[in-house]
This record gives sequence, C-alpha cells and structure tokens, in this order.
Amino acid sequence: MLRVGILVSGGGTNLQAILDRMDDGHLTNVNVEVVISNNRNAYALERARNHGIRAVAISPKEFETREAFNEAFLAKVDEYKLDLIVLAGFLVTIPEAMTRKYKNRIINIHPSLIPSFCGVGYYGLKVHEAALKRGVKVTGATVHYVDEGVDSGPILLQKAVEVKEGDTPEILQRRVMEEAEWVILPQAIQLIANGQPNN
Repeated sequence: MLRVGILVSGGGTNLQAILDRMDDGHLTNVNVEVVISNNRNAYALERARNHGIRAVAISPKEFETREAFNEAFLAKVDEYKLDLIVLAGFLVTIPEAMTRKYKNRIINIHPSLIPSFCGVGYYGLKVHEAALKRGVKVTGATVHYVDEGVDSGPILLQKAVEVKEGDTPEILQRRVMEEAEWVILPQAIQLIANGQPNN
C-alpha cells in the first residue's frame, strides 16, 4: 500500500479528483495518510476531513524565518512516513532539504505542457494568461517529479487540451483542470502505486 501525502494551498479540486478515483476503484493500492496545507482556511482541508483523512495546516506566516518554517514543515511531513508526496496546487516552494530527502518521491501537477509556460512566476491563472497571449492552439497539463529546480524534474505524464476561440484565462483554466489535471494526476499515482496507468 502506497502511503501518500497530498500538499494543497486552496480549494483542493485535484485532491478531490484523487479521492474520487479511489472511491470508484480506478486508483488502487493507495492510502492518503495526510493532507497538508499552508493555508488554514483552504477548503481542501475540509475535503480531507470529510473523507476521514488527517488535515494539517502549517503556514510560513507562523514562523519567524523561512528556515524555521522549512525545518518544521519537513519534520511534519516526516511524521507520516510517506512513500509519495503529491503537490496538488501547493504554492509554497519545497525546501531543498526535502527535495533531496524525498528524491523521486515528490510529484507535481503543472497546468501547461512543460517546457512551455513553466518555471518561476508561472502558476495559477498566470500560466493560462501566458498561453493565450502567445496564441498557442494546444495547451494541457503535466505531472512531473520535483527536483531542486522549478518545474524542471522528469516528466511522468502529459495530456493536451485544445485552446478554443474566445477562451478567457478562467475558461481555459477550467478546461485544463477538467480534461487534463483531474485525469492525469490520479493516473500518475496509479502508475507509481501499481506500475500501470489507470483508465
């Protein structure tokens, strides 16, 4: 059984996609041990509690220095003896000590086809604004392993999504979530847990 921790900052729609695939039997051999957020008010924590999963909030704002937060954050993650850490819309930079300690055991979902529209400054709506400004006809999402860089680790899965006439960043964001993110993030976890993608 793969012990998974999910890190979130907001509403937790990617978390919900994972939980839904577990509930319907498409994601197997996985146990979500904990959901951790940097935001005490994140609805994702409520989603976790509703599923009987431990919900933990730990914010950089509660610490005097970033170093103190990083230490406490890593110590908190270590408590759960995780096999896999899933960044599902987590807007905090992962400390280098953690990427080293959990090498090849942290994955992230990014709302573009890496290497397009990724790296420092590309998150949330900013990614979709950049895609529309550039005029691309196809965008999508990428699940990749996390390394010391930003969106630079090895790619695990990608899924393309069509950009349509009249798209706003918000409309495109929603389509990328529904058609790509919510599909390939559970698939990637299934792949790691069982050595095979789900359908």
